[in-house]
Amino acid sequence: MVSKRAAELAADTPAIAVAHLAAEADPYHPERNPGGYLNLGTAENRLVWDLLEPRVAAARRVRPEDVRYAPLYGTAALREAAAPLLAATWRSPVDPENLVVVSGATAALDIIASVLCDPGDALVVPAPYYGALPLDLCGRSGARLLPAPLSAADGFRLDPGAVDRALAEARAEGLTARAVVLTSPCNPTGNVHPPAVLRACLEVAERHGVDVIADEIYANSVYGPDTFTSLLDPRVREGGTVRVHTVWGFAKDFGLSGLKAGVLHTEDPEVLAAARALAYFAPVSTDTQALLSALLADGPWAADFLDRNRDRLARSYRHAADTLAAHGVGHVPASGGFSIWTDLRPWLAGGGFGAEHALWQRIWERTRVNLLPGQVFGSPEPGWFRICHTTDPAVVRDALTRLGRLLESVGAPSRPAGAGRATHPPRP
Repeated sequence: MVSKRAAELAADTPAIAVAHLAAEADPYHPERNPGGYLNLGTAENRLVWDLLEPRVAAARRVRPEDVRYAPLYGTAALREAAAPLLAATWRSPVDPENLVVVSGATAALDIIASVLCDPGDALVVPAPYYGALPLDLCGRSGARLLPAPLSAADGFRLDPGAVDRALAEARAEGLTARAVVLTSPCNPTGNVHPPAVLRACLEVAERHGVDVIADEIYANSVYGPDTFTSLLDPRVREGGTVRVHTVWGFAKDFGLSGLKAGVLHTEDPEVLAAARALAYFAPVSTDTQALLSALLADGPWAADFLDRNRDRLARSYRHAADTLAAHGVGHVPASGGFSIWTDLRPWLAGGGFGAEHALWQRIWERTRVNLLPGQVFGSPEPGWFRICHTTDPAVVRDALTRLGRLLESVGAPSRPAGAGRATHPPRP
């Protein structure tokens, strides 16, 4: 017998994780396992191992201190190595003492939500949002996630008005809202938010007296026409007083998801002290931190790696977008991240999320392709699916070809306005 809380946490395993584990347990291979799953459901960068291997797999000197206890909120060496990179990314000075290193961005989100929220407090998140956010932010804190629905007609672009309405509705319902959670680049849409919109969101948060949690884990994975701007950028903050707590990690920008190393940045002394205390439960191995410190200490290598990564991401996105377009499938144009927010509304047999689930099951069973339905991401309307393209281009091509053939066999029983068009931008 386990506690009720433990049973609830076990039952709330994100659908993203369940689908990933199922697909990876039976992976496709053209010769060894042609009937396996083609995994386009996992936001993992598998395009850069050849760039990482010479550094990650090379023999290196391990010092005694690399296998001993270290500060559980991150070694001084790693925090000092990460600070210049983050300062350049965020265009804002970063004090290493304001960084808390923990076992992944998931742990960082869990910690900041637990620090800010009492059980029953609310966190407002524009929807669609990363599908694991409900568990990451609310699983241990006991907070409630309140979606601020964005408009498909506007490409699901961030809308400060939607955030304002969600906060006002929370107050009207007697809820205590603690923070707005903003992700840029957005997972799943790939939208990168402009400075004026971010500034307006900070003004909304300040007017309502709430903090802002900025999930910027894809900050250096921007490749499209929209330039990344951090919520810490002075052009965005412009003298505002709202507290911003920023999350970043090595999983996406550096393709090191399995090393489980994330960073929380906060300038508030009380929040920092509490976050350091909670890091006790989510430390990163000292040896892993030594490896990451060495990577970041070589500034020219890190800069070259990130440039080459952005180029590969751009080519990967164009390849996937062109393949979707060839099958008449539309999507929201992406400027960053690993995913394409794909419009399968024309192929829904009926209305509602039940029809979306039925289509997802049909894709999973008949094509052996793992992609994820929009309901997992809090989509305001059914028919949108997340496709991750940052894997072997041959796998992406084969998976999307299978998907296209299935859709052609199904036909398009309905076609909402603007649906089914190839909506990706022209090649740069």
